[in-house]
Amino acid sequence: MQKLQCISPIDNSVYVERPLATEYEVQDALNSAEGAQSNWKQVPVCERAALVRAAVKILQEKKAQLAEEICWQMGRPIQFAGGEIDGLAERALTMADLAETTDGPLSDIQLPEKPGFTRFIRREPLGTSFVIAPWNYPYLTSINAVVPALLAGNSVLLKHSAQTPLCAERLVEAFAEAGLPKGVFQYLHLDHRDAEQIIINGGVQHVAFTGSVAGGAAVESAAAGRFLSVGLELGGKDPAYLRADTDLEYAVASVVDGAFFNSGQSCCGIERVYVHESLFDSFVQRAAALIRKYQLGRPDDPTTTLGPLVRASAADFVRDQIDEAVQQGAIAHIDDGDFALDRRGSAYMAPQLLTNVHHSMRVMNEESFGPVLGVMPVKDDDEAIALMNDSEYGLTAAIYSTDRSAALAIGNQLQTGTVFLNRCDYLDPALAWTGVKKSGRGCTLSGVGFEHLTRPKSFHFKLPG
Repeated sequence: MQKLQCISPIDNSVYVERPLATEYEVQDALNSAEGAQSNWKQVPVCERAALVRAAVKILQEKKAQLAEEICWQMGRPIQFAGGEIDGLAERALTMADLAETTDGPLSDIQLPEKPGFTRFIRREPLGTSFVIAPWNYPYLTSINAVVPALLAGNSVLLKHSAQTPLCAERLVEAFAEAGLPKGVFQYLHLDHRDAEQIIINGGVQHVAFTGSVAGGAAVESAAAGRFLSVGLELGGKDPAYLRADTDLEYAVASVVDGAFFNSGQSCCGIERVYVHESLFDSFVQRAAALIRKYQLGRPDDPTTTLGPLVRASAADFVRDQIDEAVQQGAIAHIDDGDFALDRRGSAYMAPQLLTNVHHSMRVMNEESFGPVLGVMPVKDDDEAIALMNDSEYGLTAAIYSTDRSAALAIGNQLQTGTVFLNRCDYLDPALAWTGVKKSGRGCTLSGVGFEHLTRPKSFHFKLPG
């Protein structure tokens, strides 16, 4: 029997081992999902929302346990790991509230009266949603797709990363404990091939994938010809721009946190920064001083503020980017020797700040997904906009300025899914979460997100007489 193994980045031990689903178990789950969905879609939205709220309460009560499991599965420092359950609650409860709104995203669309006719558009659930979730924010990324799908009347099959299998199990357990009917929400531990086969041959009507560009391309290839609804969130190379009028001290703290939280393993984390030339030297000095304060260590140590990357190969990938950039003339401002655990072949990696960089360097054009930040000076808004848009990604972009009108004018020219002013690396669940270019397509969260989980069904009744 094939097995899934979660190797903890803390000490390379096997933290979780699970058998992969057999062909029979996969088909049984698909059949159960289809059967359960036909009844689930008849459940009033208010009852669906109540079940979501009950499940969230159960997960919040288990916050300490879930935080420890997150820490051991993917390496986030224990002092921060529990915050993901708070974020899960914010997103799930916001979506539940939106779903219940009168004339909201799940309500019938009423048309102007026409004598002798009744006309309206009903939003029908798609059927079964197949959610493929990553390890970096295992609860947040999955809840983005799972909860809206359930609220819209779909059944859900969740395949989580092999790095975070317990997260799938805990989510399904919480919803079952809350009273969700059997078959409506299930998990499957699968390898890539079996996940692909579900898309090609299975009875799913929607796929929500969060992961790499290569993974997104594989999903699209598998779905070709099936006319499925496919949502792809594929990461980014997200920029920040500090205008000359910014509050520098605040901006430095915000950008550094946005770049190095979760060891830089965030698809919407800041990976490149453009600073007005009048502030450039001061920014570099302050940012380097702040970065040196990080405590690299075992994430189960409560004093650790920078944990390991998910695996040693991921850390070495980022190290290669840095080494190559330095060979091409980049200046490194952080001494790796100040971080005792940093060494090639280890998942524990020192943070790095680079200047004298340019866009022909991989560290400035290729997603790093690690604790490194490249910084370039710019002379004005136009140069900043050109550089921010010079990327094959477009998930988020952050502007730091005291001039709201100027920020809005800049934001209108940026090729991105979300524009931030004076903040970064955050998902407001009331706003659409989406990307452009290789950051993906489709949308989750907000009222707009429900549109991707339902289809319109028009009713045109001519009344007798």
